[in-house]
Amino acid sequence: MNPVAVIGYGAVSALGRGPEAVRAGAPGQPAPRGIQRDEGLERAGLRRPFAARARLGGSEGSERAEALLAAASAQIAQAIEQVLPDFRSLRIGLAIGTSCGGLESQRLAFERIDTGGPLDGALARRANYFAPAGRLPDLLRVTPTLTTNVLAACASSTVAIGVGCRWLQAGHVDLVIAGGYDALDPFVAAGFEALGATTASHPSPFRRDRDGMALGEGAALLALVSEPPPRARALGWVTGFSASADAVHVTAPDRSGRGLAEASRAALHDAGLRASEIDLVSAHATATAFNDAAELRALESVFGVHQERLVLHPFKASIGHTLGAAGALETLSALDAMERGVLPAAAGDGPLDPGCQSRLLPSAVPAPIGHCLKLSAAFGGANAALVVSRTPRPQRTAPRLDAVGLRAVGRPVSRFCLDAALPHLRCPPEKVARLDALSELVTAAAIDLAPELAALAGARAGVIVGTVAATLEENASFERRRRERGAARVEPRRFPATSPNLASGQCAIALGLRGPGFSVGGGPAAGLEALLLAFDLLQAGDAEALLVVAADPVGSVVESLFGAAGWPVPAHGAAALLLERGGVGRRLARGELAERLATCAAAQGRLGEARPGWPSLLEAVATS
Repeated sequence: MNPVAVIGYGAVSALGRGPEAVRAGAPGQPAPRGIQRDEGLERAGLRRPFAARARLGGSEGSERAEALLAAASAQIAQAIEQVLPDFRSLRIGLAIGTSCGGLESQRLAFERIDTGGPLDGALARRANYFAPAGRLPDLLRVTPTLTTNVLAACASSTVAIGVGCRWLQAGHVDLVIAGGYDALDPFVAAGFEALGATTASHPSPFRRDRDGMALGEGAALLALVSEPPPRARALGWVTGFSASADAVHVTAPDRSGRGLAEASRAALHDAGLRASEIDLVSAHATATAFNDAAELRALESVFGVHQERLVLHPFKASIGHTLGAAGALETLSALDAMERGVLPAAAGDGPLDPGCQSRLLPSAVPAPIGHCLKLSAAFGGANAALVVSRTPRPQRTAPRLDAVGLRAVGRPVSRFCLDAALPHLRCPPEKVARLDALSELVTAAAIDLAPELAALAGARAGVIVGTVAATLEENASFERRRRERGAARVEPRRFPATSPNLASGQCAIALGLRGPGFSVGGGPAAGLEALLLAFDLLQAGDAEALLVVAADPVGSVVESLFGAAGWPVPAHGAAALLLERGGVGRRLARGELAERLATCAAAQGRLGEARPGWPSLLEAVATS
């Protein structure tokens, strides 16, 4: 991978804004702690109301997620202007990740739908997964060349940064603004508490007596370029990226840590580094028993005897689990540690987990840091890894951009049939016997292409889901039960289905796909967004084959929201394409796909006579 420079950023977390939000600490200092008992979660009836709420001051608006993103965007615009005054004339890519989107507006809209209250257009247009990121062009005063809204749950901003790097390496843009955001909300807090994942006090990752995580909130945006401009100094470099899927379970990690280890090795290979050259690991570190144990096994697999000299930085123990913002905030904290020349301290108390062979420091220690491995894992079994470096090794070779071929086009589906799927399953049938609505559609569409996929046995294959409606129907159902029964009686099995990333994970489990797997949905042209992104990942060599699935479960909630917003309602159902690196099948032209995406987005998801969703995806490749 040709290194990508970080030339500025904007950040907000429970620790503050700007540099304070991601401060790695000074020598001799313990880790900062922004987690405390939260009055808002107490009022919502949570039994473990510990969280890290960001300090927004007077910038709070009707949608907290938008306020967080606005705070980060104001900072990054100022930072870029200082080194690239004319940056708005450049080709700009926006790669933004989120787990929840405009969840506060969603909850309010769901309540009005249920009670028959007024659902005005402004609220309906905010109540989705793409509205907060959709404000960025106006906030930054830019017209982006490329955009994507990554819905990879807790790995969202890590994937978004990796996608931005791929765009730069291929020469598709001159500047990328990449990162993520999420707001603290009782909807999500109730779900994680129901899963038994939250702490009764403060998180202690990789400690023997840990009892869970604390949620946080925040936003972080990084300005990325291939080469720093003359008046800029690189704050650090992204030198490696990879993504993988566990294909084992949608909420629990692969106990062996295999998927995370695969992503780590591939990112190191991308960076041209040996494991022994890593000085710091910015760990996912949720402080939950299964996730910590799986991460430690992944580290053991990747680093072997070298893990004993590694320092682990569990930044979530300081700022809470900020979901879609986590990877970006943690990456910035690692860059801050490199800049300061300090190995950061780890928040948490008690003896180490017996499986932890690496170091957790009680206070920060001065030391040079050359390279850091950043790890992320998420619902759906998604993994992502970045390598960030103080100074990159010169590579500067022209990237190899392989041809991409359309190997197969699937048929539209509207439901999942287990009997039809049985001959193609790579997992026990019980794992797909009770799928949520979005996962049903994605898996059914993928099963339709299972014979073609089987012909690629041994290839590194994954799945990218493009969804306009995402999990709005599931979210409305979960929120209704939360309101009626209270947070203490939330049903654990219903919460995971509110993550749009679950569908890619279920599909990966069903078909044994271990390559990149996540969802995207930046607006009504989400299916074509997924298609173009899959093309770019294949060209960069991040996978050998990718399923692209456009899927939308549409019921009364989606119809009400989109109708009130004045948008065309996406078609219910799903359809899949199979793309392969190397030009097998009908060769696709990226320029044509990009033009169709722009046309589709401008027409609110329509492409010709085709409706938003799977019809526009199939239309895009019918004549390309």
